[in-house]
Amino acid sequence: MSTALLFGTTACSNSDEQSTDKPADSATPASSTPSDKPSDTPLADLPAAQVVSGLSGAGYKCSNDGTYAICTTGPVAVWVLTGDHNRPPQVSLHSSGPAETATDAVAKILPQALEIAHINPRTQIVDWFGQQAGQPTAQLSAGDWQVSWTVESADSEEPGVHLTLSDKLCKANCQAE
Repeated sequence: MSTALLFGTTACSNSDEQSTDKPADSATPASSTPSDKPSDTPLADLPAAQVVSGLSGAGYKCSNDGTYAICTTGPVAVWVLTGDHNRPPQVSLHSSGPAETATDAVAKILPQALEIAHINPRTQIVDWFGQQAGQPTAQLSAGDWQVSWTVESADSEEPGVHLTLSDKLCKANCQAE
């Protein structure tokens, strides 16, 4: 297993929460800075088991690999660090192959994965990810999450891309051993 796979990144949401009788926009928390984009409605933390259940319910095929649950859809694997935390300490998205193809595959499922995992702020992370094309590495601090982007070159042992979200509030058992 490569060390890049030790980072976890992914998210899950519960489709039952998407009601058609939501309050008007005035009930949505206002952004602290002016923006032409709506603010994400904060989603409650979910433990890893519920994140995996949400991914499975969304059609991902999930299995366990030691301390991670690995849920795949197409060419992307979402790794969720399991444990008894209020939310997964790490969620990561991985895709193998040429950087451009693998990046496009991650970009396609990223918004859904973040929503399923209840990772806040989703829009900021998705927008930032969209600006990383061609970058071999990058980092972002967004809300309570540290986001890391890594591209493994075509001449490496495992070419592909890795997007890892780590919970900055986690104090114990925050990474696989």
